[in-house]
Amino acid sequence: MPRVDPSDSDAKATLPGSLGEGLTLEAIRPLFPLFEHASTGAISVDAEARLTWINDSYCRLLGIEDPASAIGRPVAEVVPHTRMPEVVRNGRPILLDIMEFEDHQLVVMRLPLHDRKSGKISGAVAFIVFDDLEPLTPLIGKYRRLQNDLAAARRALAKRGARYDMGDFIGASPSVLEVKRRARLAAARATPVLLLGETGTGKEVLAQAIHGASPRGDSSFVAVNVAAVPENLLEAEFFGVVPGAFTGADRRPRQGKFQLADGGTLFLDEVGDMPLAVQAKLLRALQEGEVEPLGSNEVKRVDVRVIAATSCDLEAMVAEGSFRSDLYYRLNVLRIRVPPLRERLADLGILCETILGKLAQESGESRAEITNEAVMLLHQHDWPGNIRELRNTLEQTLALNEACHVIDAPELLAALPYQPLERHSRTTVAPIRAMAEVVAEAERTALQNALAACRGNKSRAARLLGIPRSVLYEKLAKLSEKPDT
Repeated sequence: MPRVDPSDSDAKATLPGSLGEGLTLEAIRPLFPLFEHASTGAISVDAEARLTWINDSYCRLLGIEDPASAIGRPVAEVVPHTRMPEVVRNGRPILLDIMEFEDHQLVVMRLPLHDRKSGKISGAVAFIVFDDLEPLTPLIGKYRRLQNDLAAARRALAKRGARYDMGDFIGASPSVLEVKRRARLAAARATPVLLLGETGTGKEVLAQAIHGASPRGDSSFVAVNVAAVPENLLEAEFFGVVPGAFTGADRRPRQGKFQLADGGTLFLDEVGDMPLAVQAKLLRALQEGEVEPLGSNEVKRVDVRVIAATSCDLEAMVAEGSFRSDLYYRLNVLRIRVPPLRERLADLGILCETILGKLAQESGESRAEITNEAVMLLHQHDWPGNIRELRNTLEQTLALNEACHVIDAPELLAALPYQPLERHSRTTVAPIRAMAEVVAEAERTALQNALAACRGNKSRAARLLGIPRSVLYEKLAKLSEKPDT
């Protein structure tokens, strides 16, 4: 492409109606005088993205004293952050683009030029539309808000997906291998799954792994911790709310977890804590595949696969009437028992390695190692908090020992909740105590265990102990009068 003389305006072609489609040098040439005087910056390049023309305003902006010295050079060497080579390469116009240069933000338009005879790309022209963005501030602000909203929506969608797969359920002991075998069976089916296990055993990790390996893996995974939602809000949490459904309700409709999980998986954690009234509505939603938002007469169809989990004994709750038998049978189609850590101590070593790797990644510090002696010390603990407690112990150990690169038994002792005892130590004769003291201690222990198992629910604890609720309150009052011994 020959160098352009902006004073040459002999061309008779006119500008096409569609910018960038069939635009030729002859058509654009009459506009060069306009670019020269009216635009803060204007340039043209040839088919190899070499500069063929630049106006005086752009030279002043770029600090070029001799315009002739820039002609013939690759445009990227003259104009920082330019996208002109991209326009020449793909032949597509960039009608509006914000280009930053030092402390300036410039709105630039770039158009490809075509050879009149062959139709091939013969170069490109660009000019600055705005060099002061202040008049565009409202528009740019709205654009950035939309970008932020889009990014937030993408983050929310990412969170809806499964974050764990089968490899994240760590272990190679026989009990863990059996859990993974059943989980793969569950992933291949659309039936409900019931995960049974103590708190901290990794039930949600397993639920997400099942979802991720299932045909629904690309759809939403929505989790609800039933124990964490107040009883009077559970129905709204599950089925949604229409505007004005109750005093204080949002003016906008709010989707429930069933609708959010439509086409995917709904994970009901601690399902044993669900009140009976909500259990009946949940059963209907599962059987009919439809939900009715709170305050609405409209029924909405949903396609949801349910995975439920609990640390409670659901069979005992069914027997005592605190959990519906029909809901239990609906959920208990494919049951997977997740073993506590004390039943899979052979996995302690690999669990420690995995947890220490994650802690290092989260903190940005170098990874700590753990000795065989330290792992053997961990074998002597009962781990009532399971894997969650193990992570806490390792995290405490690292926090208490600054710049600890190797965790040995002495470092662990300070973080363990109590001194571990040898499992096979010799039995010693306990000192003789008064019968009343032994009975009182046993009663105190039974009350505390029952309340812990029922998460503080005194009515349920009384049923579990087989005593009237009034007797339970009476015994608790007596215990509060005496300090623990």
